[in-house]
Amino acid sequence: GIVVLIESLLIGMKALTYSAQEAIEEDERKGEKGLSNFAMTLTLLISFVLGLGLFVILPAFLAGEVTDKGWAFNLIDGFIRLVMFFGYILAISLMPDIRRVFEYHGAEHKSIYAYESGEELSVENASKYSTLHPRCGTAFLLTVMVVSILVFSILGKPSSYFIRFGSRVVLIPLIAGISYEVIRLASKRSQSGIMRIVIAPGLLLQRLTTREPSSDQLQVAISALKELVRSEERCDIS
Repeated sequence: GIVVLIESLLIGMKALTYSAQEAIEEDERKGEKGLSNFAMTLTLLISFVLGLGLFVILPAFLAGEVTDKGWAFNLIDGFIRLVMFFGYILAISLMPDIRRVFEYHGAEHKSIYAYESGEELSVENASKYSTLHPRCGTAFLLTVMVVSILVFSILGKPSSYFIRFGSRVVLIPLIAGISYEVIRLASKRSQSGIMRIVIAPGLLLQRLTTREPSSDQLQVAISALKELVRSEERCDIS
């Protein structure tokens, strides 16, 4: 699980870098100045540190101030993390720019559904599909939070703050690997009654992180997917 996850993350980072480079070159052709590589790296680093602080360190600190019991500590820690995560999603969804991002997110899912169904990538074919997808990164994040509660409950509450916070960071690969396998299994057996229950929370959360896209947004998603497929085919040939 963790090996495949790391490989997927590396591929994802390469794809993001490729997309960013394409956008920069497009801006340069238009005479506009885009973000430098340093600026993008700094942005990613700051985002990672803030995410680690808000969703890992702060919940553990607050839970430690409430109780000393291991099982209660981990339940409260997980509950605080979930509340903060949902609150964060709700807050940013009020921003017009983010709402537009969520519309493109929905367009992405629709185009992927059409591609996975073997249909021609067109607005007409993609528009009939749902904006909710079982393998979405949103569902993965929620699964990570739930799995982390179970894993940390086994460990109890470490006595020192250093070990408590350090264990949360060190165990991220293990928790992410387990979560990845859960999402992959649920996607393969999505018609199973048990798996429907497993993926239901992630699909419900996507009602916040996806919106119904316009035809223009759907066309953008389809064009991006077609370019990605062409890039993969070129790599396979070379």
